[in-house]
Amino acid sequence: MRLFLAFAVLLVLTVFAAADEFVPGSKIAFLGLTFLDTSTEGAYNGVRADESERLALLDKLLEDRFRKEGMVLMDLAPISETLKNTVNPANCYGCEVRMAKQLGADFVLVGVVQKVSNLILSMNLVMRAVETGKVVRARVVDIRSNTDRSWTRGMNYILKTAFFKE
Repeated sequence: MRLFLAFAVLLVLTVFAAADEFVPGSKIAFLGLTFLDTSTEGAYNGVRADESERLALLDKLLEDRFRKEGMVLMDLAPISETLKNTVNPANCYGCEVRMAKQLGADFVLVGVVQKVSNLILSMNLVMRAVETGKVVRARVVDIRSNTDRSWTRGMNYILKTAFFKE
């Protein structure tokens, strides 16, 4: 009886763990990255074109990498109005999971690049299972320097160490 009970518990845990694993063919709702400028420079000068371009560069980098790994990126058109009215999908009390559920996605991916100063930036990327809302992958990294190269290296580090371990 104990053996059967132990096997049943192990089986249940394995099934729940497998539901949170993403594999090629998984449907991903990538809601994009958000840029938060909490620097003094941002308060005085507003949005910088080069930083907006870098954010688009990272969005494309993520889309390309997830497609390369065999993931299916969901079309966001059905939630475009809701997404447009959401300031930060990475910090919206579960709205990202609700939007992904509307799309029929398995996982939702969101992230933030926070500029503390022109020298110090922090980026994070979080993936949640839509069914449970649980975080299945996440990483935060601080980068030094505000260049295309530093942003790209930071995001590639996140992908390499937390999402697609090489």
